[in-house]
Amino acid sequence: MKFARASAAIAAAAIVVSACGGSSSTAAPGGSAAAGGTNVKVGIELPMTGGEAPNGVPTANGVALAIDQIKVPGFNVTINQQDDAVNGKHNADQGAKNMSTLANDAAVIGVVGPYNSSVAQAEIPVSNAAGLMQCSPANTSVSLTKGDSAVKLRATNPDKIAYVRTATTDDNQGAGTADIAYNIIGAKTAYVMDDTQTYGKGLAQGFTDAYTKFGGKVVATDGVPDTTTDFTSYVTKAKGLNPEVIMYGGVTTSGLGLFRKQMAQQGLNIPIVGGDGIVDGSAATASSFLNIAGDGATNSYGTVAAIHDIPNPDKFAADYKAKFSTEPGSYSAPGYACTQIYLAALAAVGAGVTDPAQLREKVRAYVADPKNSFDTVLGKVSFDANGDTTQHTISYYQFDPTTKDWKFLKQRDFTADPVK
Repeated sequence: MKFARASAAIAAAAIVVSACGGSSSTAAPGGSAAAGGTNVKVGIELPMTGGEAPNGVPTANGVALAIDQIKVPGFNVTINQQDDAVNGKHNADQGAKNMSTLANDAAVIGVVGPYNSSVAQAEIPVSNAAGLMQCSPANTSVSLTKGDSAVKLRATNPDKIAYVRTATTDDNQGAGTADIAYNIIGAKTAYVMDDTQTYGKGLAQGFTDAYTKFGGKVVATDGVPDTTTDFTSYVTKAKGLNPEVIMYGGVTTSGLGLFRKQMAQQGLNIPIVGGDGIVDGSAATASSFLNIAGDGATNSYGTVAAIHDIPNPDKFAADYKAKFSTEPGSYSAPGYACTQIYLAALAAVGAGVTDPAQLREKVRAYVADPKNSFDTVLGKVSFDANGDTTQHTISYYQFDPTTKDWKFLKQRDFTADPVK
């Protein structure tokens, strides 16, 4: 089942946020906390406003839905919500401040977020130092969990994992974009661009590595500043290179929708493929890639670093729509899954624990332990020693000019079906 991207205008009403970064809302999603239990909170750290709302709001709604539906005996669970969008775009400095705020709230047992990998780079040192577990539903940068870069992010407690994710990494997502380009589109040459941000660069590298293995040729690469609004020089360069596909690693707020629109305006109508940074809503969703690109979105493809064919999708979609009066977003189910994981950990280790610091550490340790697995809306999830999910499935989408929305094509499990 396709999880259509929610209308930001409708979904935003479901979560209380302010119009600037760092707003906090501490409220039970279904009303006041019931008496008689220990009060704990799940933090939400996502971009909730401006051009990032199509990503953050539906994901946060997934958290709220899980808390509304799942009760842990002996505990009253509410939300402490933070917004890392500043002037409509995700902001790493704001994310780090928000993580400090959440860490300083003793009742917070875990945080769902962030959405963007560059924000995670700024937050992981803070959450690691505090021993506060983060579960990102959407981060895909390899550098967050693997290699020397990941160890440096955990400088305070290098042997303590306080960051996990239900999204698979860009070596898999990049391979998914390459699979679309080479095997679905049939393009043998590619011009590769990225928005110079952590996520965009990692995705572009993952594409290049896999695309060349498939047999494709990268004719040129460019890092494009994420503040760019006039892409004429890049469109002109692409015309001269004459590639069969353009791969652009980045997010809509870095200008990718505008680039696609300017391609069409200047007569360049070749296919473009990107990651989950552009699969952020239908053409009716304000500020989404398809909304900005307009009719120029024809021949656009994207990926999502999550399973499309989740177990029991009809129930999840119906429950979500009943609560929020709109369809789930791409990462609503992963946000729900992160929350399920926290609540399962709380049920497993929380009985009789009255000290908030001890409870936080018990939850962190339980979630991080590779021996533990969790039954979630995504299916069974566990994390390896680095905090990465054992699910390595990428879902593929194509713009449908009839519905003016993303149409599901297929999903590929890169564990069972790796790039050779």
